[in-house]
Amino acid sequence: MNVLIRQVSTPQGTRWQVCMDQHGVSFRSEAEARAFVATLQARLQAPHALPWRAPAPQMQTAS
Repeated sequence: MNVLIRQVSTPQGTRWQVCMDQHGVSFRSEAEARAFVATLQARLQAPHALPWRAPAPQMQTAS
């Protein structure tokens, strides 16, 4: 996932936007945007357990 922080000018003033691939989330301050990115990156890099799957049954061959 590509993550980018950029400054955006709006009629209400300067906002900060975190872009994640094609999705954007706006924040009131750069500090809020950076805190969001830090949390996001920590979660993305955290180890994730894969769902448990039972082994496939063994086929018996006729002798």
